[in-house]
Amino acid sequence: MTFLGVVGTLPDWLVIWSPRIATAIFLFAFGASVGSFLNVVVYRLPAGRSVVSPPSRCPRCGWRLTWRENLPIVGWLLLLGRCRRCRGRISIQYPLVELLMGCLFAAVYFVLFWPPRGSWVAEIGGDWWTLSRFGTAWPAYGVMVALLSALVAATVVDARTFLIPAGITTAMTIAAFAGWGLQAILSSPSTDVTSFPLPLASWSVIWIALGAAGGTLIACFLLRTGRIRRSFADYEDFVPEGDVLAEYPHGRREMGVEVLFLLPILFGGLLGWGIHTLLRSDGPPPHLLEVLGASVFGWFIGGGLVWAIRILGTLAFGREAMGMGDVHLLAGIGAALGWIDPIRIFFLAPFIALAWIAVTRFVATLRGRSTRELPYGPHLAAATVLVMVARPFVDELQRMLLQPPN
Repeated sequence: MTFLGVVGTLPDWLVIWSPRIATAIFLFAFGASVGSFLNVVVYRLPAGRSVVSPPSRCPRCGWRLTWRENLPIVGWLLLLGRCRRCRGRISIQYPLVELLMGCLFAAVYFVLFWPPRGSWVAEIGGDWWTLSRFGTAWPAYGVMVALLSALVAATVVDARTFLIPAGITTAMTIAAFAGWGLQAILSSPSTDVTSFPLPLASWSVIWIALGAAGGTLIACFLLRTGRIRRSFADYEDFVPEGDVLAEYPHGRREMGVEVLFLLPILFGGLLGWGIHTLLRSDGPPPHLLEVLGASVFGWFIGGGLVWAIRILGTLAFGREAMGMGDVHLLAGIGAALGWIDPIRIFFLAPFIALAWIAVTRFVATLRGRSTRELPYGPHLAAATVLVMVARPFVDELQRMLLQPPN
């Protein structure tokens, strides 16, 4: 029997859905591989070690794992959770993270591309995803899964060390800029701007983002050349190793240093807005500019919100209110989701933090144990996932709140 004959005997639904099923299986395997890499990131990055070399080894005896033992999920099962050489236990965290990322990659594909248009699940992504094919929209899909991967890595590291490595947030931001830029090249402009995954930028937003980006380059140049010093540069002189940053005695003074760094960025944004008012460009911007402008503007809005709270809170209480890792985290989220969602996440995260504190204290009281403090980064990550998953509800709630009274 020929291949076409075999296909002809299959049910119609299987013939139609088999390419999508195959794609989902591939994405699950790819996501599990990403999870394997994230295991390396969360283990090595906080220790300042390279995530590329040396190859994966047993942390106890240094036994170098073979390619079979490195297979995501399967490798751990083949070893029965123990090193082949020293028989030391291998944490179950490794296959669980790999399984989580595989499921996330497949679930995002299912939610964005599978549901029929008009269903509640389809509203999570929107019409653009439902009408697009994976072959055209894969860069935008890549931005979404890169965002979720970075959130998982940042949450695990932050919960353990109370630090979010800059490498995670930088990779998230670069993936967002590159993904959306490539997506703008592959896809044509939409006649309905509300259907695109990002709130597309107008000429004014593009010029503001361009000016702020130029100001950022100037601020970084001043920092690199020593004309502006880094904040908390003398931290180790005042705080013994192992103590929290909140005990640093000169927090208010250091906020002046950070404001000095931000001045070129603020002036650059104002200059961009001024240039726009003078030029008054007619017609819609090129699709590439309106997409990249939306991503860059979201980066500034996300980072600016947390940085403003960091500065104001530190000035008010004399202690560092929020870490720079949180600033970079919400900035990267803004680069991936645009400028509207970071505002929602910013206001939702405190409620998630309060709920976490209430639940953990209640559980700790029942068990007679003390509660473990959790940094703010995981709450930002949880708020991000909630905004993404509950987007139809969030959009409806926003319309209700902003609707003028009759």
